[in-house]
Amino acid sequence: MRIIRAADCLVMPWKNGGGTTTEIAVAPDGASLNDFDWRISMAHVGADGPFSSFPGIDRTLSVLTGAGITLAFGDGERVRLDRASAPCPFAADRAVEGLLVDGPIDDLNVMSRRGRWRHRVERLSGAGSLSAAEGLLVLVARKGDWLVNGAALPAGDSAVREAPGRVELAVSGGGEAELYAVWLTPAG
Repeated sequence: MRIIRAADCLVMPWKNGGGTTTEIAVAPDGASLNDFDWRISMAHVGADGPFSSFPGIDRTLSVLTGAGITLAFGDGERVRLDRASAPCPFAADRAVEGLLVDGPIDDLNVMSRRGRWRHRVERLSGAGSLSAAEGLLVLVARKGDWLVNGAALPAGDSAVREAPGRVELAVSGGGEAELYAVWLTPAG
């Protein structure tokens, strides 16, 4: 299992220039915004605006902090996301505007290139057992001090486990705990 420390993550401008994102992991290593196979990042959204278009990419968005955001799609569909919402998957080449509910938010973005990789995102709040039959399992610790197979994973850090594999999750100490599990599997 590889640990990714929050302090080692790359901060970069959004593709549309409207803000910054913190890149947690990308494949292949060093891939640009135009040629990644998959990418996991966090962004601070401080104003309403259009999402960057990523042709051929599937995306899942999760609200980490703040009151929420409404996704206003070009075809008229509207989806409101907040901290209690399940992670929301959608095509990243679909026209969408983000409308903040009540002030800034932070979000988790998981993106994978259609036809090469698939992904699934789940928010967890307590101990459990997870497995990955193929591909990768990426764990993004948001709140609390987690133990992953007995190893410490503090809030802000992430862990990557190659498949096949299983992880046992526990929370050390008391208080609120939150972790996002991302399964990445080859599409072929």
